[in-house]
Parts: sequence; C-alpha cells; structure tokens
Amino acid sequence: MLFDYKFHKDTAITNSATSTQMSFSPDLQRDPTFFVGKLNKRIPFREAISALHDVVVSDLRFKPKDKTEYKEWVAEQEKLWLSDYMAEFQIEEVRKRMAEVRGELDLVYKEKNRVLGPFNTAKKTYFDYLYQKDKDAWFVLDPVITVHPDEVFFECFSQDESTYGKLSSSYNVFTEISEFKCGTTNIDYSAALYNEFQKIRDYKDTEFKIDPSGFEALTTNEEVYKEEKIDLPDSWVRGFLQVSSAMTLPATTFDLHPMDIFSICQFLRRFKEKKGPRALRFILEPGKPIQAVFEPWYETLTFHRSIYKGPESKTIRIWGRRRLLILERLIPIAKNFRVVLLGNGLPSFYIADLGDMSFTLGLSGWTTNDWSRAGNFDLMAPRSHVDLLTQEKVFNALKETWFGTTTELSRKLNLDTATVSASLTSYTQAGRVIYDLNSGLYRVRELTQEPLDMKQLRFSSPQEEKADQLISEGKVKIDYSVKNEVLHICGTVKENNSTHKTEAFIDKDQRLTDGNCQCGFYKTNGLRQGPCEHILATRMMLNRK
Repeated sequence: MLFDYKFHKDTAITNSATSTQMSFSPDLQRDPTFFVGKLNKRIPFREAISALHDVVVSDLRFKPKDKTEYKEWVAEQEKLWLSDYMAEFQIEEVRKRMAEVRGELDLVYKEKNRVLGPFNTAKKTYFDYLYQKDKDAWFVLDPVITVHPDEVFFECFSQDESTYGKLSSSYNVFTEISEFKCGTTNIDYSAALYNEFQKIRDYKDTEFKIDPSGFEALTTNEEVYKEEKIDLPDSWVRGFLQVSSAMTLPATTFDLHPMDIFSICQFLRRFKEKKGPRALRFILEPGKPIQAVFEPWYETLTFHRSIYKGPESKTIRIWGRRRLLILERLIPIAKNFRVVLLGNGLPSFYIADLGDMSFTLGLSGWTTNDWSRAGNFDLMAPRSHVDLLTQEKVFNALKETWFGTTTELSRKLNLDTATVSASLTSYTQAGRVIYDLNSGLYRVRELTQEPLDMKQLRFSSPQEEKADQLISEGKVKIDYSVKNEVLHICGTVKENNSTHKTEAFIDKDQRLTDGNCQCGFYKTNGLRQGPCEHILATRMMLNRK
C-alpha cells in the first residue's frame, strides 16, 4: 500500500540558552492542520514524547546475528595457526583436504542458495547502507498528529507491527495558544529529533508549532518541497487498524500504582527467559491486591497499593510482556496506570495518567505476527450491519464537534445507541475514527487522506477470508480438551458437498503447533504454507466461543 507525503521543509528543533522552538512540518497533501503555542508542562512533555519515540523505533522481532566479521577473524587466525604451529606437517596436503571439504559443503548449499543467495546478499548490503548512512529510512511511517478543539494527540505504530502509542495533550499543557485548525496530518519525523527533545528544560521557553507556513507557501512555485513515497506492507496497516478496533471491545479494567509498573519493569530487566511459556499472568480477586505471575519461573509479585475492584475473580494471561519496558520513562511523571485487558492472548492497553496529558500504550496479542497466530482475534469483522447512508450521517454529525459519545450522537440524530455504535465501529475499522479509551468517547481521526481499501486489509490471507466465511455461514462445529498443557481442538467443517474432519493443537504459549485436515490443500502442503481455511476456522471458532 503506497503512501505519498509532501512536506514544506524538515521538522526541526532550535535550541538556545533561553528558549527552544519545536517546528513540525505537516503533510501538505492533506487538509490544512496546524497549531501554535508555548509549552507549559515542559519536562512531562519531554518524557512523554520520548516514550512515543521508543514506540516508533520498537522492533522486538528475532534478528539472527551477523557473523561475517567473526568468520573473517577466524580465517585470519587459521592462517596464523597454520604458519606458526604446523610448519613441520604437510601443510599443502592439509590445505588440499580443507579445500575438498569446502567443495563438498559448497555443493550441499549451492542448490539452496542458487536463487536466493544473490538476493539476500544484495538486501543485506542495502539495509546495512541504510542503517549507517540514512537511519531515518528505518522509521517506516511518520507519526500521525491530530488537532482537536480540546487537545492535541500524537499516534504511532512500531516497526514490528505489534505496538501502538498515543500521546494526548490537553490545552492546559500549553500557554499563549495563538492559532490552530482542527484536523489530522502526518508530520515529518526524523531520528535526530530524539536527541533534540532531550534538550528541553524547565527554565527555557519552549514553543510548539505544527507549522502553518507550509500551507501558505503552497500557492507559490518558488518553494522546494520534500516528497516521500513509502510502500507499507498491508499487514502493517491492518495491524494499526486492529489495535484501534480493539479499543471498542469490552474489557477487564484495573488500576496499578506507578511503583507497581516499576516492579514489573525491574523484574523484566533482571531476568531473561530462555524457554517458554513467556506469559505474564494477572490474578484478579475482588477486594484483594492484584498479583502478577511471571512464567516460566512462576514468580509472583503482589501489588498491595493496587486493589482489584471488579465483581468477579479472573486470571488473564498476556504475551509480549517486554514491550512494557516502554512505560519505564513515564513512571516518574505518572500519577496512575490504568490497565485494560481484552482477554487471554488478546490486545491489552496501558494508560498512563500524566495530569494534563495521557499516554496510551496498545499491545497486540503477540510481539510477532506470523501464520501460527493468524486468526487469533478477528477485530476487523463488522459488529452489525448498518446502511451506508446512516453511517455517513453519524460520521458527519461527529465531524461537526470532532468528538462525542454514542449517547450524545444518538440523542442528536434521534437514532438508537446500537446503530450509532455500529456505525462508529465501522469507521474505526476504516481508520477514520478512533475510540479514546482515556475519555470514553469517539474522535474523528482520518489515518490517510484517501479512504483505505478495506477489502484488501480485512484479511491477512485468502485462507483467513474463507475461514471467516465458513464461520459466518454456521458450517463449523468444534469440541476441545486439554492434556499436558496442550489444547486439542477437534472440528467438523462442512464445505459444499463434503465434510472435513480437522484437528488443531495449541501449546501453552497459544501457538498453533500442529494440525490435521482432510482437504487437498493440507495433503499437498501440510502446514508449510500455513494452516488451511478449515484448520484456521476451527481455531477462530474457539476464540469466538
């Protein structure tokens, strides 16, 4: 999916002994959006925007070590070893035998690397060059900034497609607000800005500007503009929308004291797991301190400052817990952390109360998104069907005030709350509306200038689309059991005039480790190309139940 950006100039921060000016360059291809004001809460803003930067650069996917330099060193040592200690032996024969062994190994790997070898080499060389010469190119998408009548908020998504960050700043954070225009735009964001953010001080006047001058210069032909074209994978955009859609779902909510978050981060810093399970288990009992259990050690932290006030006992497991270290920088300035859990292996949110600001960290169910997690949660499907005219009517009413609750909109439009909620959810899935977890209302936020192709983004594979259709038509029935911490799902999937018997095995980390089906796709490929639609439907059916 191709995104086009056009900036009047680079975003820059200017520092002097007495003042700091932050000037963000907006995307000129979008509707004019700007804001000019001076920061009142300088240090909290510095820490919060730095935490947002940690989300932008976050990438916790496995990266194999580059052993090129090590192998060169070994080759040099081999020469020295042969020359110093094997002079009395028949060195030529040894070298000949070594050449023969290398030749045999080359034959083994030659066929495997014949096609992909040159490509992988060129790709590695290219990305090495980017990392050394142009680190800005490593940031996949510039953050999105939205100006509303009551606040300004930044949003971003991580490189590994698993972490979402949102920094909301009310107008109390600013003084001397001179001008603003509501809307959403992309800002030019570079790696060098992080170091400049660190220079913000409490004794300096700090001006915050989403520069309106670029829109004024757009009418002339004398300006030179910086244009960018970024081709994003569909999975990246889909992940962004999934996390946003997850905000609208029912969830379990509780509060944690900042020192409790510190205890979690400290434990993660001290211990590094070498094998699974790698879950963080929250034990919630009404009227009792919240407990966190770290697997695989099963060490328990009891948070005596934080009492669970829910109506019933629950135990919820989440994965990808090391992403919580992003919250470390917010601990000194946070008053409270609200935790929102959708369920086992589902997205989770952590909202830091920073006074006149709030920081929302949204985590998908897993750090990585490969086929073993496909269909783990289906957040893109419509909740109910509402005609397009009604949906547009609800959206236009929301855009008049830029934010509002379903109750306010239903009263204004004389529609029932369910219809309004379903309409807003559809726009959330399309990237045009966002649900504000902190305030409990919907806000207009158009992720892109042009509407997204939801047919392209809704499903990550043809198999997932077919699986969703099978479930919608009521053709999937399942039964399940647990043995030795492995979940065994047995399914019956009816398709056309045939019936497929399926099996899916889910390990203690909620990964699809094995499966079985009678269809042609499985008989030909097994699980090498991911699960077939019948196995996937079997697993997705369990999640929906």
